[in-house]
Amino acid sequence: MQVSNELRMMTIHAHPDDESSKGAGSVALYSDAGVKATLVCCTGGEEGDILNPAMDLPEVRENIGDVRRQELAKAATIIGYDQVHYLEYRDSGMPESKANENPDCFANAPLGEAVERLVRIIRNDKPHVIVTYPDDQQGYQHPDHLKVFDISLPAWEAAGDPMKFPESGEPWTPLKLYYTTWSRARIEALHAMFKKLELESPFNDAWFDRPSQDHRITTKIDVSEYSQRRTDALLAHATQVDPDSPFWFGLPSEKSTEAYPWDDYILAFNRTGPISKEKDLFKGIS
Repeated sequence: MQVSNELRMMTIHAHPDDESSKGAGSVALYSDAGVKATLVCCTGGEEGDILNPAMDLPEVRENIGDVRRQELAKAATIIGYDQVHYLEYRDSGMPESKANENPDCFANAPLGEAVERLVRIIRNDKPHVIVTYPDDQQGYQHPDHLKVFDISLPAWEAAGDPMKFPESGEPWTPLKLYYTTWSRARIEALHAMFKKLELESPFNDAWFDRPSQDHRITTKIDVSEYSQRRTDALLAHATQVDPDSPFWFGLPSEKSTEAYPWDDYILAFNRTGPISKEKDLFKGIS
C-alpha cells in the first residue's frame, strides 16, 4: 500500500454547481487543514436551465458552456480545490430530451471509455479518499448523476490494478470511497427551522415521500464554520442559482447552520480496516 505524507481527496460530480451543493463545506474544511482536493466534473453542464433571471441574456445562452466553466472555476477557488478536471462529456439533459440522444453526452459514453478517463485522473492525482454519488438515487434520477455512480466503482477497483488500463498511468490504490447524501434528518431539521421562524418552507410533501437512507450514514462532518463558503460557492454559479431562491437562501446562514451543521456520508468501500461511525473522512489513514 502506498504511503504519502500529504493527504489527498477527490470528489466526482456530474455538472458545474454540484460541487457547491454537495459537500462543499467538507472540502473547504479539509482544504484549510492542508488536504489537497481534486474535483472531477464529468460534463460541461450545457443543458442546465438559467435559473437566475438576471443572467438570462442572449450572450449567456449562446455561450452557456463557457459561462458554466467560468462559474465552476470561481466556485472551486472559493471552496479550496487545488485542481479541477473535466471528463469532457456533454451534459445529457433529462430522459427523452433531445440532448439525451446526443452521442457525445455523458449518458451515452461507452462505459469502458469513461472509466478509463476517470482512472487516468485518479492515478495522476493519487487521492486517498474519493467521494462520489450513491448507489440509491431514487430521489433524483438525472442520467448524468446515475452515470457518475456507474463509472466510479469500476474506476475505484481498476485504478490500483496494473492489468487494467496499463496506458493510463502508474497504478494507485485509493483507500476509502464515500457516497455523498442529503439526509432525511437534514431536510426535517431545515423544514422545522423554517416553521420555527414562521417562514414558508421549500420542502413540500414530495421531499418526505422519498425513501430515507439515513440508516446507512456512517460519517458526519461538522461544517458549521463553513456555511458562508458554501453560500459563496453556490452564488458563483450565477446562471444556475437564483440569489432569491428560498430553497438555498430562505434561511439566514446562522439559522441553517444551527438547524443542521453537518455534511453526511456513507462509507461504501474501505481498505483501512474496521471502522464504524466516524467524524473524519481520513480516519484510519496515516
